Amino acid sequence: MHAFDVLGDPVRRRILELLADGERSAGEIGTIVQGEFGISQPGVSQHLRVLRESGFATVRAAGTRRLYAVDPAPLREVDIWLEHFRRFWTQRLDALGTEVARGRRARRTAGEADPLPDGTPGSDG
Repeated sequence: MHAFDVLGDPVRRRILELLADGERSAGEIGTIVQGEFGISQPGVSQHLRVLRESGFATVRAAGTRRLYAVDPAPLREVDIWLEHFRRFWTQRLDALGTEVARGRRARRTAGEADPLPDGTPGSDG
């Protein structure tokens, strides 16, 4: 299965997001995913199997529990593929950074304080 076929499913993407925070048990993953997506436990197991067989996740036994973790190798392959397209948004992000800096300089020149991340006025000090 191609990496984008695996990542194209929102349930599998969510499972990978959960695993990005660290190893989790199959039961814990199942509880979260069932609550968020309303799918059955066998459905969650199927998604875990796809992630495991496609190399995106690893599993190890710990007593009666099965613990899943992210395997970063396929994600590196996706990142390498995306490198061809990164220039499309990198230039825009660089331009945005330039505009933000210009705005800050203009406010400083005008004697205004930079706003805080929540949008409220802050201080430059």
